[in-house]
Amino acid sequence: MLIRIALGLVMGGALGYGWHRLVGCSTGACPLTATPLRGISYGAFMGVIWACMR
Repeated sequence: MLIRIALGLVMGGALGYGWHRLVGCSTGACPLTATPLRGISYGAFMGVIWACMR
């Protein structure tokens, strides 16, 4: 279970960073992807939630 959560954390963080790099937000009006740290944090959170639900 711990490995699944860690994997969800890492993969979610990577996807969040990728989303920031691909889509990004030049105006700062996008609260979830305005900065790389926010994208990573949001992605990691969603990855852990997804891993726990499986």
